[in-house]
Amino acid sequence: MNPKHALNLFRFVWRHPLNSENKLRALGRLLRWQIGSRLLPGMTALPFVEKTRLFATRGMTGATGNWYSGLHETAEMGFVLHLLRPTDHFLDVGANIGSYAILAAGAVGAYTVAVEPIPETFACLRRNILLNDLEEKVRCCQIGLSDRDAVLRFTSDLDTVNHVISSGEKGPSIEVPVMTLDALVGNMIPAAIKIDVEGHELRVLGGASRVLADQRVLAVIMETNGSGARYGVGDDKLFDVMYRHKFEPYGYDPLSRTLVGGQPNAGNTIFVRDVETVKSRIETARKYSLVNRAI
Repeated sequence: MNPKHALNLFRFVWRHPLNSENKLRALGRLLRWQIGSRLLPGMTALPFVEKTRLFATRGMTGATGNWYSGLHETAEMGFVLHLLRPTDHFLDVGANIGSYAILAAGAVGAYTVAVEPIPETFACLRRNILLNDLEEKVRCCQIGLSDRDAVLRFTSDLDTVNHVISSGEKGPSIEVPVMTLDALVGNMIPAAIKIDVEGHELRVLGGASRVLADQRVLAVIMETNGSGARYGVGDDKLFDVMYRHKFEPYGYDPLSRTLVGGQPNAGNTIFVRDVETVKSRIETARKYSLVNRAI
């Protein structure tokens, strides 16, 4: 590990809000992983939320970030835990190895649809679902989502940031069938949707008009970090779509269980409709045990 990366990782762990009660233990988890993963390389099942676990290897920043800090994406993951109930449905678009799917289905108990188009990453997703005995709670779909049925070409060698190939882009790639979110969901309307597709979000929203109009959808967690620029799309276009469907942007503090109006958080935005219902849910949700504390 180069010194700059090591320093950034130390800062992430030391400053993480969920580690505030015991920073030294957090550094201990960091050191155990950095040493252990070099001595015994390969898949290791790390504790996650409640009794769930996630397989990790060196370089899996999301999975190891959860081990270091409890929740790698503190606001968004905490929001999912506090918003959902066991009777809900959750849709995870761009599921990667399944952190959000495991949160929703394994910790909360909500029925989850996890969408991941890249074969190698999909295999990791399936492995984590099997690890947690969630085959009956999670439907895994190896497909992409867009604004129409088609076959699109995706990058295949960029790990967590694989994406639909943009004009003129070169490098290893694969063809992936895509469909609309409306068609995928059918009549099983989710209470919450997470969309993380590395800039292709506007096209996904274009195929989700029926579902977004359904009042049973309480929140959408979406990446808003400017990655749509590779397709000539600004984040303002995403906000426009969500405003038209009566969603408002928020951040979230899972420690105080409060919504923070109008503030995107670390490249993601939580879009909320029916704010009073959402506030009631997050305020009355049970506590969940993480590796470092309960929230």
